[in-house]
Amino acid sequence: MADPKDPLAPASRALWLTRAGMVAERVARALWLPLSLALIAGALWAFDLHTRLPGDAALWVAGALALAMLVTLGLGLWRFRWPSRAEAMARLDRTLTGRPLAALTDTQALGAADPASAALWQAHRARMQAQAAKARPVRPDPQLARRDPYALRLVALTAAAVAVLFAVPGQQGPLAGMPGAAGAAIGPSWEGWIVPPAYTGRPGLYLNEIERESFEVPQGSRVVLRFYGPPGALTLEQSLADGVQADETGQALEFDAGRSGEITIDGPNGRRWEVAVAADMVPEILPMGPMERARGGVAELPFTASDDYGVLRGEAVITLDLEAIDRRYGLSVDPEARAPLLLALPMPMSGDRVSLTETLREDLSQHPWANLPVQVVLRAVDAAGQAGESPAEAAILPGRRFFEPAAKALIELRRDVLWNVVNGRRAAMLMRAMLHRSEGAFHYENAPVLIRGAVNFIETRLDAGTFTPEARDDLAQRLWDLALLMEEGELANARDRLQRARDRLAEAMERGADPSEIQDLMDELREATRDYMAMLAEQAPDAEDPQADQRDQGERQEGERVSQSQIQEMMDAIQQAMEEGRMEDAAEMMAQLNALLDNLQMTRGEGGEPMPGGEAMEGLGDTLGEQQGLADETFEQLQEQFGQGGQPQDGQQQPQGQQGQQQGQQGQQQQGQQGEAGKDAEQAMRELAERQRELRERLRQQQLGDLPGEGTDEGEAGLQALEEANRAMDQAAEALEEGDMRGALQRQAEALDALREGLREFRDAMDADRRERAGSEGDPDQAQAQGSGRDPLGREMGPSAQSGDFGSVVPGEDPRERARELMDEIRRRQAERERPEAERDYLNRLIEPY
Repeated sequence: MADPKDPLAPASRALWLTRAGMVAERVARALWLPLSLALIAGALWAFDLHTRLPGDAALWVAGALALAMLVTLGLGLWRFRWPSRAEAMARLDRTLTGRPLAALTDTQALGAADPASAALWQAHRARMQAQAAKARPVRPDPQLARRDPYALRLVALTAAAVAVLFAVPGQQGPLAGMPGAAGAAIGPSWEGWIVPPAYTGRPGLYLNEIERESFEVPQGSRVVLRFYGPPGALTLEQSLADGVQADETGQALEFDAGRSGEITIDGPNGRRWEVAVAADMVPEILPMGPMERARGGVAELPFTASDDYGVLRGEAVITLDLEAIDRRYGLSVDPEARAPLLLALPMPMSGDRVSLTETLREDLSQHPWANLPVQVVLRAVDAAGQAGESPAEAAILPGRRFFEPAAKALIELRRDVLWNVVNGRRAAMLMRAMLHRSEGAFHYENAPVLIRGAVNFIETRLDAGTFTPEARDDLAQRLWDLALLMEEGELANARDRLQRARDRLAEAMERGADPSEIQDLMDELREATRDYMAMLAEQAPDAEDPQADQRDQGERQEGERVSQSQIQEMMDAIQQAMEEGRMEDAAEMMAQLNALLDNLQMTRGEGGEPMPGGEAMEGLGDTLGEQQGLADETFEQLQEQFGQGGQPQDGQQQPQGQQGQQQGQQGQQQQGQQGEAGKDAEQAMRELAERQRELRERLRQQQLGDLPGEGTDEGEAGLQALEEANRAMDQAAEALEEGDMRGALQRQAEALDALREGLREFRDAMDADRRERAGSEGDPDQAQAQGSGRDPLGREMGPSAQSGDFGSVVPGEDPRERARELMDEIRRRQAERERPEAERDYLNRLIEPY
């Protein structure tokens, strides 16, 4: 009990508990570190880790831990101080209002003899006693988190908890078999999993939950077992694999399921299963036909491949078939050893690869084995690493075919040099023979010079002994490039190439060439015809050749047209006739095709008649161009004023984007002013104003002329746009007369926009007129000539052939509206004077035809 005479009696209990908390607080500060080290050492001992360390390492570790515990314990006890009653009172008093404990221990120093003063003091003490009676003990705060920044105490507690929970059930270490341990209560137990290979996409199995006696797993599945309890309490018997991987204790077992068999766990709660292992099939791959030559000599080989879980990758292995090669001339020597040619097979980027059909395409024209017999083997590999191969197929490795005799000879010499480097001397000799009396023998006029350079390349290195495989490969590339030039030549235009393809095909038909050569020449003729018709399409807007017109008038009727599909049908018929042996029919059809190609021409409009308003549109286009030029001159004049150090006459600031350019030109302009007198600025502006008024007057005359779309909405909109352009030109002329160049530039830009808008509206009116005339006449051929059919290339044309409108590229989107948006954006950027001059010139060229 508290002493009633003690002034702190009302708070004695709280004071005692606060002091006891301070003792616990200081004990925790002194002992937390040695206790943590002791717990860690006990956990290591419980898991028997000291028996796993090599040699005397366990003794060194134990000694280090013991020494650390003794040192930290000594330091903690040395720093420990027993808390005094005054320290406890001070801590408790800080939690109370008015510090009542300190007031109760005070005595009255003055006025003790004065009754009034004494009564006041007693009243104060009574109030402080009542406040002290409300005191509550202060909780201890060891502040270990600040002293243990790495949370070593928490690590020690966790290690101790793990040792108590798991070291005993797993029979690990010296704690195993303790009386009352959890291991004795639980007994031996096991866990098992079967994890299929990831590429199968099959889920894993938890053996503890499988109640049935048999199940199936993919081949290569990983079986994982964990035994808990005394070693030997549980054993495994299995026939799925030849061996089992186990840890040192024999409690963790793993193996791969390679064949069907049994898994048996003997012991308490043991189980037995019959496991069927589904074999992973070897992938299959087969070619779907022989390797063939496609356009341009590209090798094509269709193939099909399949696998139960999907093909991972594939490749084609191509080896030279020496037994099938005619070993003559340059091939009589043994070839240089070359590794098989490996080509990666194309695989789908997404989707199922269980069964696939693809086509290998590769240009092997420059390979040394091109056009030689080879053996082709296809190989497919699955995710398990199993490889399946197709039977070897004999084939001729496709390559580009050359028909020009000189080019064909060079390619053969190139093949001989690549076959073996010893053929270099022979190749040089044969190329010298090609140059003998070769005037006019080569279609490509520079061929003799290049052939002579190749001869010098070979002989120089042969004499110096430096004709290495690297030099040989360099020569092969040069010969290939030269052969291409000699084969294709530098044709002046597509007409020459078309005539050349026709002559080659006719010559092949006369001498009865093999079907493969006919196929190549027919492909060449198709390509040349497409190029020629594309050339005609590009030249269609330009002026027609008068000579061609005179020639065509006598050979075909006006309005006759031909499409690409019609020519294609004729070529297919010619090829089919030759394949069937009907050479006379093929020759007759070839003559008709030649006549058709000779008479091929482009038509425009209605038999060449101009549409109404065409001349007016040309005049408006000229006005637009002159207005653009006048705006550029106005801007240049404004630049000159700034370059001469003058200020804008309209009092506005200089455009920011042109300050740097004008500053760079200032020095040069000042020198020019000293050397020669410049034109007076006011005179220049008057001239510009006069030209602007003349251009406005011309536009007024054009407004009164015969413009397209009279009486239509498009025509009225075009006239309104021209009226706005006329008004803007008038304002621009007034601004120039007043010296307001920036205002003049703005008005001129408005005039340009209005002129372009008017031209667009009139062009729409012309298109509408064409459609109406085509619909009213009802003549399909005439409608085709007016743009509603197809162009000579077989492309669908829109309502206007002249405007180049070939219909909507994107369904649901109006191409004319999209083009208008693009043109508006180009005009907006072109009107921004702060843009660089080069950019504005480029934008001006984009919109100039409009």
